[in-house]
Amino acid sequence: MISTRFSLAVFAASLAATAVAMLGILHAADAPDVQPIRIGMVGLDTSHVVAFTQILNNPKSTLGARVVAAVRGGSPDVEASRTRVDGFTKTLQEKWGIEIVPDVATLCTRVDAVMIESVDGRPHLEQARPVFAAKKRLFIDKPLAGSLADVKEIIRLSRESGVPFFCSSSYRFMKDFPKPDMGKVLGCETYSPASLEEHHPDLFWYGIHGVEALFTIMGTGCVEVSRVHTPDHDVVVGRWSDGRIGVFRGYRKGKIPNVAHVHCEKGSYDVQAGGYEGLVAAVVEFFKTGVPPVSPEEMLEIYAFMDAADKSKAAGGKPAPLDLK
Repeated sequence: MISTRFSLAVFAASLAATAVAMLGILHAADAPDVQPIRIGMVGLDTSHVVAFTQILNNPKSTLGARVVAAVRGGSPDVEASRTRVDGFTKTLQEKWGIEIVPDVATLCTRVDAVMIESVDGRPHLEQARPVFAAKKRLFIDKPLAGSLADVKEIIRLSRESGVPFFCSSSYRFMKDFPKPDMGKVLGCETYSPASLEEHHPDLFWYGIHGVEALFTIMGTGCVEVSRVHTPDHDVVVGRWSDGRIGVFRGYRKGKIPNVAHVHCEKGSYDVQAGGYEGLVAAVVEFFKTGVPPVSPEEMLEIYAFMDAADKSKAAGGKPAPLDLK
């Protein structure tokens, strides 16, 4: 398992790389004239496709990547997809001149790297297969998949093909974290909206934001999860192998004021979520280097945590172990 100290070091390095990449946006005139990485998007049914394209295709950006083509996608049985895919597709075509192609295999012939953006996690496995086959580096937006079994299969395919990928919420790239002068992280509470969608495990749909923040801070090593559930609220408690406790609170009502409250050896502090710029910069850096900022082991543990939360809910709140095999 990855130690908390190692996890924090990896994250700090990733955050430093992100900061360097972001400075490039402010100094476009100083950037060399290089050929940008051609990015293809799969699934135009989330606001992320517009937000990410605005960052990447901004004429002043020197991140070194541009969205050039996309596959429309869409899930008729998911309202958040069905009601938005037409509008987002139109925006990408008319405002940014993005080419719309019929399938992922065709997309891979036109691009250097791929971002799977489908708001529905269920098709992600099948959308990823041709990307791995084409040997294109891959970012998969949250949720990684629609089930823990599919998460495991995506990781297996990545290893089998030798093609790196990663999945992350933007909450991983929070402001003011880590604070090295605060000492070792002893525990934390994270917060996020946690709306539900009937086709996904409960926390996969939106609770993933707060769970991602929890693992960003705590590192890997969670062994069991217990959950208290009400119609409007979830409290999920994870026990780490070294005895530390991490807590995720998910809300379906009200305004969430912060992302995390972190407890360290030398004190406590709050962490706020930022925008999408940090995530987009990290994705571009990964496309350039092939080094993902999140390991397959950590991605698996995050989704096993949420899967265990559902098992604990079904068992009336009894602790459930993480299924990492």
